[in-house]
Amino acid sequence: MFLNFAFSRSSCDGKILCPCKDCGMGVCVTKMEAYNHLKVIGFIKGYNNWIAHGELSNYNEAISNSENTSIGVSNGTNDMQDLVHDVFGIPQGTNELNREGGIPVSEAEKFYKLIDDSQQDLYSGCKNFSKLSFIIRLLHLKCLGKMSNKIFNMLVELLREAFPEAMTNLPSSYYEAEKLMNSLELGYEKIDACPNDCSLYWGSAEKRTSCETCNELRWVASENDPTREKRKIPQKVLWHFPLKPRLQRLFMSSKIASQMRWHEEKRTKDGCMRHPADSPAWQTFDHLHPEFAKDCRNVRLGLASDGFNPFNNMSSTHSTWPIVLIPYNLPP
Repeated sequence: MFLNFAFSRSSCDGKILCPCKDCGMGVCVTKMEAYNHLKVIGFIKGYNNWIAHGELSNYNEAISNSENTSIGVSNGTNDMQDLVHDVFGIPQGTNELNREGGIPVSEAEKFYKLIDDSQQDLYSGCKNFSKLSFIIRLLHLKCLGKMSNKIFNMLVELLREAFPEAMTNLPSSYYEAEKLMNSLELGYEKIDACPNDCSLYWGSAEKRTSCETCNELRWVASENDPTREKRKIPQKVLWHFPLKPRLQRLFMSSKIASQMRWHEEKRTKDGCMRHPADSPAWQTFDHLHPEFAKDCRNVRLGLASDGFNPFNNMSSTHSTWPIVLIPYNLPP
């Protein structure tokens, strides 16, 4: 585990204010002493926001934003309309498409359908949920509760029987709800993989039936299907969330688009380490790739993996290994 923290410069002859429990930001120590304090003692209780390291203005801005946004709680129709506008790249407050803009008819139909669902109350007099926000909330609960598709379908059917007026025109199964997520560009792709993690059956290798590296067969064998050609169940699957649409959505939202430039336009530049943009590695990359660096909108990504099992020789039988890309442009 790595311990990362930021320091504030002070007038203590090159020393810093230590944010550990004992010192309480009131004692000047060397960086190594502060590092040892934090490893042994820990941060001051409640010191969750680094407000004493030159980020006070950003902290106040973050606090004001957090007061206006409640995670996991719908605040009405506007949130869903903003979501739909961000997906289609249409300016906020515009519910009419430009017919001369070359937008495909199918895309226009999807836009208007989603806008209608985001504006329509779940039932007469309901102000907390629209049709769209309710089904998204149900899908959110499915993910948090690790609910199977079968149980989700049973829950939707129960709600449909109990509240027929509210469930009108809503998806009747997880399959239909999943298509809604795809229309919001929140879906995923499944790519067959070699069971030994040698390669993916993707691109030019999409039609292969065995791995060209280890010759392991692509499909699962069973008593009823020893040749593996009937059901064609893959031995391992990669669940892929397409990268390009998600990067595009970062710039479709006016709020997040400005934050993607934060590292260049609003970051405090006083020599302290608070963000990857302050690191020598970032500056070295800028020096080696000046054309990329001169446009602050260019996206810098970090890759993180929670372990991987390349040769399938680990004792763990667990086979789910998440790999995450993190955009470094955004503020902490």
